[in-house]
Amino acid sequence: MSNDTDRFLGKLAFSLWDKKQGGHRTREYQRLQKQQYYSPAEIENLQTEKLTQLLSHAWQSSSWYRNIMEKNGILPGSLVTLADLRKFPITTKSDIRENTEQFISSAYQKSALKKAKTGGSTGVSLDLYFDQLCQQKRNAAQMYADSLAGWQVGSRVAAVWGNPPVARTLQQKIRSGLLEKTIYLDTMHLDKESMTTFVERWREFQPDVIFGHAHSIYIFASFLLAEKITDLRPKGIVATSMMLLDHERQVIEEAFNTAVTNRYGCEETGLIAVECEQHQGMHINSSHIILESVDDNGLPVTDGTPGKLVVTDLNNYGMPLIRYRIEDVGVLSSRPCSCGRQLPILERLEGRVADFLKKKNGGQVAGVSLVERTLTDIPGLQQMQLVQESLDTLIVNRVRGAEYNENTDAALKDELQSVFGNDVFIDIRDVEKIPQEKSGKYRFSICKI
Repeated sequence: MSNDTDRFLGKLAFSLWDKKQGGHRTREYQRLQKQQYYSPAEIENLQTEKLTQLLSHAWQSSSWYRNIMEKNGILPGSLVTLADLRKFPITTKSDIRENTEQFISSAYQKSALKKAKTGGSTGVSLDLYFDQLCQQKRNAAQMYADSLAGWQVGSRVAAVWGNPPVARTLQQKIRSGLLEKTIYLDTMHLDKESMTTFVERWREFQPDVIFGHAHSIYIFASFLLAEKITDLRPKGIVATSMMLLDHERQVIEEAFNTAVTNRYGCEETGLIAVECEQHQGMHINSSHIILESVDDNGLPVTDGTPGKLVVTDLNNYGMPLIRYRIEDVGVLSSRPCSCGRQLPILERLEGRVADFLKKKNGGQVAGVSLVERTLTDIPGLQQMQLVQESLDTLIVNRVRGAEYNENTDAALKDELQSVFGNDVFIDIRDVEKIPQEKSGKYRFSICKI
């Protein structure tokens, strides 16, 4: 069966499936295609309208937020501006974990809500709940993000992903065959043998796009370059779930001769931001969320300054999340994109809060950015992970690259001591690969203090 036939059957199956469930995905996808070209004033008006409706609902059905609104004089039904939103304290993971029932809307039966759990890579897992319409809108946002990479419903996909799903029931097998035409490279078993087998499956399957963890795609791309494999040419590449480092983007694009589309989201709120075809930063999904960047005191930071990201989900009525701190650090920008869309820009991610390493003088270092700079500047390093268990010692798990020589580790030590001080012991450990989390993701910087 040809790719064109697959796409046709996939679109037909999706249309029938979505229509049976009310057609909400299709209508929301069409709205997102239109709203991406809204003016800043139109975007703000849309967010204000949605925020007002959400807070009226939260007052009536969420005891957690009703208490907050009462304390701050925010009445149900009154117009709520984006400035009013800052009267809300920031919601933390601990707030949700310790008060889950207070967040869940009394307007829904808990058993009727969709349930998910975060992976808890920073040590705190959460139980999350979504109403069905929210989930359908998130599906539409994913379709919209996919489309920016040339990925349409019915496209054949090569997924580089940990713990690939297995279709077990008849319904799952039918759905997989019609809507999710995907081959998987399991990131929990990335080695020469598995990647060689995946190349063979790719040549037979001829996927339209490749999708997966940014660093895992990078490892596969590095394998292709090393083996001089040049015939894998997807129409699109979607990197997600982890920070996409600049040097990784370069390797991936060289291996596949295709531009990478970077995407950012989280289990709690769905799609947050995605690159357009110009690849000049990520457009924020402002139709569905309000994204803020704040300092340690919860105050807004200026454009171009790193801050802690705080998100308000405008869709989830089953378990409202208002001013939720994601525990990621990023940089917002008001600069225009040359694509013509006026959606605000997430300029870049700096890493997770837990990725920031500590200095003896009280300062902090963006660990992932330090890893990227070091890998770029020092020849002979293929992969690297920084682990900080005390202020006196920094553990470096280092994978040797092709240019490794007797000067590599000395240069690495000098670089790190220039940042942390000469009295900090740099413990360089020679490893064959960087270990993965249970989710299949990688963490390049881990602070345990």
